Formats: sequence, C-alpha cells, structure tokens
Amino acid sequence: MRDRLRSLWNFDDLGASARRLDAQLEHEHSDPGRAEVLTQLARVQGLRGDFDGCEELLRQAEGLAGDDPVARVRVDLERGRKLRSSGKAEASVPLFEAAFERAHRSGEPFLAGDAAHMVAIADPDKLLEWTERGLQLAASEPEAAYWAGPLLNNLGWHHFETGDYDAALEVFERALEARERDPENPDEVEIARYAVGKTLRALGRPGEAAALLEHCVANSEPDPYFHEELAETYAALGRSGEAREHAEAAARLQSRGAAR
Repeated sequence: MRDRLRSLWNFDDLGASARRLDAQLEHEHSDPGRAEVLTQLARVQGLRGDFDGCEELLRQAEGLAGDDPVARVRVDLERGRKLRSSGKAEASVPLFEAAFERAHRSGEPFLAGDAAHMVAIADPDKLLEWTERGLQLAASEPEAAYWAGPLLNNLGWHHFETGDYDAALEVFERALEARERDPENPDEVEIARYAVGKTLRALGRPGEAAALLEHCVANSEPDPYFHEELAETYAALGRSGEAREHAEAAARLQSRGAAR
C-alpha cells in the first residue's frame, strides 16, 4: 500500500490519529508535505462533523500545496469528502473525478483508487462505471490492490439493498477473496465474511451462513451486528436457545455503545 500517511490513521480512534498527524506535521520539511498532513487533519474534523474546521484546514493546505500533484489530489479528495458528509454529495463528485485524473496522471494509484471508490459511493448513477474503473486499477496496479475490497463491498450492498441476493452473493464472495489477500486488515476480512453469511441467510441457506458467522464471532472484537446476524441464522435453523443467547449478546453490546 503506497500512502505514506495511512499508517497514522486509526478510524476507530480519531483523537489518537489527530495526535499522530500533529506530530507528523512538525516533521515535514516542505510546504507540500505540510499541506498533505493538513488535509488529513481536515479529514479528522470532517469525521467529527466539524465541517467549518475541516474547510479552514483545507484552505491552509491549499495555500501550501502549490502545484504539487499529491497535495492537490489530497485537497480535492478531502474537500469532496467534506461536501458529501455535509449533505452535498452532488457537488463532491467533480472533485473526486478531478482527484482520480490527477492521481492517475501523477503515478499515484493508491490515491486514484481512493478517488474512484468515492465517486462510486457519492453518485448512485455512476456506481457501476466507477466501481469497474476502480477494479481495473486495482487489478493492474499492486499499490491500488487494497481498493478491490471496498469497491466490491459497496457494490455488494447495492445489490443486497435492491433485493438481488444472487448478485450480492457473487460480489461479496469476490470481496472476501480480495480481503483475504490483505491479511494485515483482519477486521475487514471478518466484515466481508459477515456480508457473505448475511446474504446466504437471505437466500434461504442458513446452514451455510452459520459456519461463516460463527467464525466472525470467534475471530473478532465483540460486534453487535455479528451476534445479531448469528441469532437470526440460528433462529432460521430452529436453534432457539443459541439464537436467544446471541440476540442478548447483541443487545448488550448495542446498549454499551449507546452509553458511550
């Protein structure tokens, strides 16, 4: 994976991510380098819902970026994410498309993959086109291979939500294969496995789903969605005692999450 700042991120702990990025900012020796880090600090603010703070940091980054292609790509990506998250998805799409083209021209396949995946989720009318573009990039550029998992995951949920469970299963199985090629992200592997299991149950195949979901529960941090789906699967199999046990576990985890 080629993104020099990616290792500083933990999306489950924005505070720690911000502290690492602040420290990195102090070690940057060029204006474009500082601009790159500022875009990531802007992303933290966007994820916190502070869109004004996000935009202020992006303006600072823009002033430092100059003509540096990587810094410019990051500014477009994060401004696009800010717009989408603040309810302006339509306005975000041209920024993601511009980021893709600039990253592709500049030999930055990881960032190009990120941009393709953002177009696909920001514009439902472009989902299929940009998923395919992203998958082609992931297949041809090892540094963009990571994006096959997210792209396939999003496409699978599109099919699932429209009720096309056969298509969803085929895509989710491909997503699981892609995730398993990236063992450094075990949580994402289990999320992909969960999606396959959930779809198998929706197709009336709970016996096959159960083994996958049991694996998710056994090999992940406690997750209410995994327990909830396993409860539904056990109920479909007539295993009412085990279904109740996992439904109660899901409820406890959801209650703890709401209390935080």
